[in-house]
Amino acid sequence: MPEPAAVAAPAARRTGFAAAVAGGALYFLGYLGWGAWPCLLVFLAPLWWALTLPSVGGATAALTGLVFGFTAYAGGHLWLWALVGPFLDGHRMTAAVLWLVYGIWFALAFALYAVLFHAIRRRGWSVAVAGIAPFVAVEWLQPQIFPLYAGNGLIAAPVWAQTADLGGPLLLTALLGGANLVVFETAAWWRQRRRRPVAVWTIGVALTVAVFAYGRVRMLAVETASAEAPAIRVGLVQANLDVHAKDALGVVTHREHLEQTRELLRAGELDLVVWPESAYVRGIRRPLPVASGPIVAEIAVPLLFGASSTHEAGGRKVKSNAAFLAGADGMIREAYDKNLLIPLAESLPFGTVLPALARLFPHAEEFAAATTLPALSLGPWRIATPICYEAIRPEFVRRMMNAGHPHLLVTLANDAWFGDSQEPWLHLALAQLRAIEQRRWLVRATNSGVSAIVDPAGRVVSRTGLLTRENLRGVVHPLDGETVYARLGDWPGWLALAVVALTLRLRSWRHRSPA
Repeated sequence: MPEPAAVAAPAARRTGFAAAVAGGALYFLGYLGWGAWPCLLVFLAPLWWALTLPSVGGATAALTGLVFGFTAYAGGHLWLWALVGPFLDGHRMTAAVLWLVYGIWFALAFALYAVLFHAIRRRGWSVAVAGIAPFVAVEWLQPQIFPLYAGNGLIAAPVWAQTADLGGPLLLTALLGGANLVVFETAAWWRQRRRRPVAVWTIGVALTVAVFAYGRVRMLAVETASAEAPAIRVGLVQANLDVHAKDALGVVTHREHLEQTRELLRAGELDLVVWPESAYVRGIRRPLPVASGPIVAEIAVPLLFGASSTHEAGGRKVKSNAAFLAGADGMIREAYDKNLLIPLAESLPFGTVLPALARLFPHAEEFAAATTLPALSLGPWRIATPICYEAIRPEFVRRMMNAGHPHLLVTLANDAWFGDSQEPWLHLALAQLRAIEQRRWLVRATNSGVSAIVDPAGRVVSRTGLLTRENLRGVVHPLDGETVYARLGDWPGWLALAVVALTLRLRSWRHRSPA
């Protein structure tokens, strides 16, 4: 007969895997899209419990982390399936392979995290040290097409997300780690596995009060600053055009944007009209300046709009995804060209040497990535214009702020590819965080929704629906000043990385052998 330990170990592993599945499910349920954000206060506790079981070794820890990560991915990335029809022409097998490969890559980060947790614990460090710093470090360092930070989920309760102006989403993730630690230590004490965690409770309460108080103070401060700042009246056009018809019917789509702009102006005066990404599909040939008459017709209000752009460089034609600002004088003098292109959508790596890629991704563009980050000028005010995907990258928007020192953020997007899925709501929520991090009003103009006006506390002041033809009017306020996050960037990531390095090298003082 097998020894009792041999019987117990497999059962413990199965229990640990079940706990990892539960933690991964709590993660995706608490994250943006599902909206049950309090789940993020406890999502790590089941994983930590599984990793602290006596029978867990390095290999089991890695597999437990992998299970956790893939569960989180599977429930949190269902919106990617919306791309099968419009992006892959219905090739479900290709979609399944891509979705699975990306999911494995996503889950591998949590396998690495679990291994780091296990290794740091073996050196005698507490769950507080082993659980929080490696999570922040791995979240920060893993390359992803669509970067994901657990702290993003706190935008659902804006008062708890205000510290993003200090340390971005990584700081929010670290704070969530602290909440999970309180839950984990309390549960361990309740099950008589730990002494009463008085220190953890005390620090937890103090941090909770401090974060809440900071949030309230900062929200009141931005309200006061906005009330004292000038007002800019903006109007957004959301035409809700079919993703294929937009390219095939350029004249019709242009006419629709003009008609909706006239509707906006009949309702009252505006200082700026905004059209979404690639609203003008026929493209604009550089160099600037060029007359805006063919685009704006009789409209005499400044127009910020997305369009493709072509120019010659080194004797060849270069195409860019751009944002243009047409002035009230009928001229286009300024533009911003997109820097961060989405692989397989706006660029096709190795497409010239691997023609099969072009057949797999028939709607992929061949845009050139720009390297400059100019702000566009609206009278005395400067506007940063991250295009679509760029708005989900906090470090990139930070670079835009430091390069152009804008007073306002206007992001142009086209989420029509994703239809009626979670993605447009995810995209909006991530843009809301950029408003907090930089303490700027943010305008989001999309082709099919969700367009919105967001205040510097990350609150949606007004918005459109999804897959609706709508216009949106509102008032924003140009602000200046620099946040701690704008100045220092991802310092929580560097700090977490230093903690991981030190704890892997040094044993906890409580477990050192006497000299």
